[in-house]
Amino acid sequence: TMSDTLDERVVIVDIDEKSLAELGRWPWPRDRVANLLDRLFDQHGVALVGFDTVFAEPDHSTGLRQLEQLANGAWGQRSGFAAELQRLRPALDHDEHLARAMRGRAVVLGYYFGNDASGQSAGQLPAPAILASDLDNRPVRSTSWDTYGANLAVLTAAASGAGFFNALPDEDGVIRALPLLAEHGGALYASLALAMYQQWGKWSRIAPEFP
Repeated sequence: TMSDTLDERVVIVDIDEKSLAELGRWPWPRDRVANLLDRLFDQHGVALVGFDTVFAEPDHSTGLRQLEQLANGAWGQRSGFAAELQRLRPALDHDEHLARAMRGRAVVLGYYFGNDASGQSAGQLPAPAILASDLDNRPVRSTSWDTYGANLAVLTAAASGAGFFNALPDEDGVIRALPLLAEHGGALYASLALAMYQQWGKWSRIAPEFP
């Protein structure tokens, strides 16, 4: 509502065409995202990072999956192969690399809700912000969804929080407001903005208040 204003505390790190030209097509290997997190926290001293992307699929760019398949087959009997694979695993597991970069830091992941006719969901949802029992049978207006596309379980567990980023445009196609809560499976989940605000304020939970 405040036109022509800027909050210098908020910075958008945009993965734009210049980024893709210099560092390669999206999605980037997870170790590159982990290095970005390290630079933001260690060099730039950010207080909080939120992602409006979803890390839903494992990063197989290192060939780790193929090496594991070899280890489970005939190559597993070769002298030293299994031991060498175990030695290399920390460097080849980019998902775990990103998880390590998240742990102990204020990192909020993004995900989305949907109403897929197939009923298929993917990834691991975070814990809901508000349980049905917290509402004391009082109605709360919110959007309602059947399915979701969320992040890998290892990343959801490592992050300090997560929130949905569904956008609901008005009839003219313009987005003027974002829902703070969404219902799924009888519980209410926080939006990305609300989850980031909760982490920034270091509030342990979101609790409804009724008059």
